[in-house]
Amino acid sequence: MSLFSSLFTPRRIALIGASADASRLTARAQIYLRRHGFRGSLYPVNPRAGTILGEPAFSCLAAVPESVDFAYVLLPTALVPQAIAECATARVPVACILADGFADAGPEGAAVQRQIVERARAGGMRLIGPNSMGVINITDAIACSVNAALEAESLPSGGLSLVSHSGSMLGTLISRAAARGIGFSKLIGTGNEADLAAGEVADLLVDDPQTSAILLFLETIRDPERLAAAARRAHAAGKAIIAYKLGRSEAGARLATTHTGALAGSDAAADAFFRAAGILRVDFLETLFEIPPLAAARCGAAAGPPVAPKRAVSVVTTTGGGGAMVVDRLGLCGIATARLTDTTLAGARKETVADVLSEARNAADADLAIAVIGSSAQFRPDLAVAGVIASSGEKPLVAFLAPEANASLRLLAAAGIAAFRTPEACADGVRAWLDWRAPRDPPPLADLSRAASLLPAAIDEPGARAVFAALGLPDGAVRVDPAALPPLRYPLALKAVSPTLTHKTEAGAVVLNVADADELRDAAADMRRRLGDRITGFLAQPMAHGVAEVILGFRRDPSVGPVVLLGAGGVLAEIFRDFVLSIAPVSETEANDMIAGVKGLAPARGYRGLPKGDLAALARAVGAFSQLAAIPEVSEAEINPLIVLGEGEGVVVADALLRV
Repeated sequence: MSLFSSLFTPRRIALIGASADASRLTARAQIYLRRHGFRGSLYPVNPRAGTILGEPAFSCLAAVPESVDFAYVLLPTALVPQAIAECATARVPVACILADGFADAGPEGAAVQRQIVERARAGGMRLIGPNSMGVINITDAIACSVNAALEAESLPSGGLSLVSHSGSMLGTLISRAAARGIGFSKLIGTGNEADLAAGEVADLLVDDPQTSAILLFLETIRDPERLAAAARRAHAAGKAIIAYKLGRSEAGARLATTHTGALAGSDAAADAFFRAAGILRVDFLETLFEIPPLAAARCGAAAGPPVAPKRAVSVVTTTGGGGAMVVDRLGLCGIATARLTDTTLAGARKETVADVLSEARNAADADLAIAVIGSSAQFRPDLAVAGVIASSGEKPLVAFLAPEANASLRLLAAAGIAAFRTPEACADGVRAWLDWRAPRDPPPLADLSRAASLLPAAIDEPGARAVFAALGLPDGAVRVDPAALPPLRYPLALKAVSPTLTHKTEAGAVVLNVADADELRDAAADMRRRLGDRITGFLAQPMAHGVAEVILGFRRDPSVGPVVLLGAGGVLAEIFRDFVLSIAPVSETEANDMIAGVKGLAPARGYRGLPKGDLAALARAVGAFSQLAAIPEVSEAEINPLIVLGEGEGVVVADALLRV
C-alpha cells in the first residue's frame, strides 16, 4: 500500500488507547469514523475492555488478527514510545499521535520525540504528529480525528484539501466553509511534524484527483525544500497551493545585531519563500478558502498566476457604500481601480449586471473584475447573483457581498466564482492573486572555493572585504598604520578595525572627510583613546559621493534557508524599512526586479530628471553577493552602505561585515 493510501484511504484502522466511555476525547475517533460512513475494519486497542462502543476490542496491537494500514495512537504522552515500538514491530505503514508534550514541551520532550522517530524509521513506518488531531477524508468517508466539528451529521465534500499545523483549524475551516457551500476533500493535522511535514503531505495531494487546491495553515516552515518542490509540481499540475501563516508580527522574534537580521526577520523570509515557490499567501483566514476559485480561474479566464499584472481592477457595484469599501481596501494594498461602475438599484437587473460585468472583464486596463452586491444578496439570492453568474469575459471575476448572505455565497461557490464575505478579505484575495508568480528557476550556485578559503580570516572588516572581493565586488579600502602612512587620496574615511564592533558609526569608530595625514593621525589617536584594545587596526578609503546608498544583506534563515536583502541603506536602514527580500541566489534579472521594488532608489532611476545611478552595476553586485548561498559556513553578511555611483561608474563597498 502506498503512503498516500495508508494515510488517506486506509481500510484497516487501529485505535490504540480507544476509550469505552463515549464522553471522553479518546472515544471520538471511533464514534466519528462510524458516524461519517467508514466501512472498513476498526480495531480498538485497550487491555481493559472486551468491547468498545459495540465493537470487539483487543488487548494489544499484536492481538489484532490482520495487518493494519493506519494506527491512531490515543494514549497519554508517557505511553506513546512503547506504542510506536509495537506499531513498528507490526509493520504498520503510518501511525498518528494525538498526545502533546514532546518537542512542544522543551528539550526533554524533544529528545523523546527523536527517539520515537528513530523507532518508527527502524520499522519502516511514517509518523503524523505528535500533537495531531488526525486525518479526515470527506470524499471517501474516513473521519479518523477527534475534532469536535465531526459532531455534525454530515460534511460537505469538495475539492479543497487542507494541511494544518493546528488541529483545531481543521474544524474551524470545515464549519466556516460549509456555511458558504464550500466543501473539503482531505484534511490533516500535522502537529509537531516529527516526521511527515506539510511539504511532503502537500506533495502527496498534488497527484490526488479529488484535490483541486491545497490549503496550508502554518505556524512555521520546517521543510522548505520539499514544500518548494511540491509547489513546483502543483503549478505544473494546474493546482494552486495557498498558505495562511502565523507570525506576521515580530513579537518574540530574535533580532540579529545587524541591520539585515533586524529587517530580514522570519516572516519577511517566509514571504520571500512563498513568492519564489509560487505559493499564494493570504492574510485573512477566510480568504484561505474563499480565494481558490480565483486561483483556479474556473470563472472563464486562464488558470495560474497573472501574466504582467497591471495591479488594477474594474469594480461593478449595486451599492455605492459597498463599492467604496472595496476600493478603499484595494488602495491600501497598492491596487488601483481602473473603473468604477454603479448600476444603481433600478439598473441591477440580471441582463444589465451581466452586460456591465462582461464589459469590465474584457477591459484592457484591468487585471480582473469585482462585482459588489448590496442588500438584495441577502433576501433575493437568485436574482441578486444571476447577473454575476451570467457574465463572461477574458479576465477573472470575483464578488463581494455587502450583507450577510450565505445563500448567495453558496450559489456563487457552486458557479465556481470566488466570493468574499468582507471587503478586507476581498482585497486580500485580489492582492494575493496579483502577487502570485510562477515558481522561480534559481540560477546555479557558483564555484566559490576561493572565497570560502578566505573565511578563517573574515573575523573583521578587512577579512569580510577580501571575501566580497573574491565574489567580484571591488574593494577600495586599505589597512593603514598612522605612524607610517602610505600615499593616500584625500579626503577619505577612516575606520577602526575591530572584530567586536558591529555598528561602527554608533561606536564612534568612523570619521568621514579626513582632509590630510595630520587629521588622520589625530582621528586615529582619538579612537585609540576611546575604544582601547577593541581596535586592532585602521582602514582608510577615499570618500565616495554617489547617487544612492543601499544596504545589501545576506542571511541564512533558520526556516527557509539563504536570503538576500536589498534596501535603502545607511544608519537609518531599520527606520526606513524600505527593502526587498529574495531567496538566494538570485539572477541578474531577479536583482533588477529587487531594485525596482525599493522605493528609495527612485531618484537613482532618474526620477524627474535626477542623475541616474549605475543600476546595472548594482544588479551585478546583488547577484554576486547572493552567491554566498554557496558557502554553507556563512551565516550572515552585510554591506551597509553600498554606494551607487553615477551611470556607468559602478558601486563602492563602504562598510563590510561577515559572520560564519
